[in-house]
Amino acid sequence: MLNFAIQTARDAGRILAARLGRALQVSNKGDIDLVTEADLASEKLIIERIKTHYPRHAILAEESGATDGVESVSGETDWKWIVDPLDGTTNYAHGYPCFCVSIAVEHAGAIQLGVIYDPTRDEMFAAERGQGATLNERPLRVSTVEDLNNALLCTGFPYNVRERPNFARDFANFTMEAQAVRRDGSASLDLAYVACGRFDGFWEDGLKAWDIAAGVLLIAEAGGRVTDFTGSPLDIYTPRVLASNGLVHNAMIRVLGTS
Repeated sequence: MLNFAIQTARDAGRILAARLGRALQVSNKGDIDLVTEADLASEKLIIERIKTHYPRHAILAEESGATDGVESVSGETDWKWIVDPLDGTTNYAHGYPCFCVSIAVEHAGAIQLGVIYDPTRDEMFAAERGQGATLNERPLRVSTVEDLNNALLCTGFPYNVRERPNFARDFANFTMEAQAVRRDGSASLDLAYVACGRFDGFWEDGLKAWDIAAGVLLIAEAGGRVTDFTGSPLDIYTPRVLASNGLVHNAMIRVLGTS
């Protein structure tokens, strides 16, 4: 199943790469939340593949929403694919090469595998529960930075900023506490970068399951920690995500708690 997810993400990424920089049809899902024809083409490929190879599985995709799977003997759908066909759509629409494809599989409420593919750098991040995480088939680990003052952090700004006014205060506080803070516009890639040690920590409020499902497994399998803002176990269907190498996690919780 992991190899299937890897190949599917790679093929969807090729669609995105082929259309990058071209004139695209762009529409709005909200005031500033965009969707492009590339999102839709990528998602169409992914969903068709899943339905062909795993027709009994449920699917949750950013553009198409939820598709129920075939019920198991227990009356519950055991397997769910969680898909973001283009994370970083605004970047993509402007030709800014910071975007990716994210695919995860949830079984009985736990993420079992996740892949994040960056076609501009040909980087494939992959993880399977209990089997570790890799970048282009090489094992990866989180960073060893212990002091928040020496940490490079990343975050994202929510689309509904008027409903989440604390984001600016959190950003300012972390800017004062950490070595530096970045905002790249692709939460899935941000989480992958925490997993491979490029970032030491990440926080964001307002995310969806498809933004984080693959990334949280990558971080866990790479030795990091993912929780909500208070340090409680993360539910991927809630919007507040805090991820780190584990070493600066409590310090980040402290900063968020003062906001």
